[in-house]
Amino acid sequence: MPILQVFTNVKDADIPQDWSCNLSSELAKQLGKPEKFICISVVPNQMIMFGGSSDPCAMVNMTSIGKLGLEENKNLTKVITAAMAKMNVAADRMYVLFRDIARQDVGWNNTTFAS
Repeated sequence: MPILQVFTNVKDADIPQDWSCNLSSELAKQLGKPEKFICISVVPNQMIMFGGSSDPCAMVNMTSIGKLGLEENKNLTKVITAAMAKMNVAADRMYVLFRDIARQDVGWNNTTFAS
């Protein structure tokens, strides 16, 4: 159930068409989870300023049931920043926030992942 949310000031027209598909596959591989559970949301055209500048920047939230931790987060950050570079967002112009959540806190298919 990994969820990646990207909030960026990049214009929607400047986001490569296959961006989400490519990243979905890579996240599934990195997390060791089926791609059918990967959810990516990109919210472009946001009024975001980073470091006093409105140059391309982003705030990224990565939520998952497990598969997050010190080394995993470092590897995921590399994958995410490489993907964001395709939108011309530099690695030092974004934050990636990681949240490891409990199975019972995610509903899916009429139940939760705890059942």
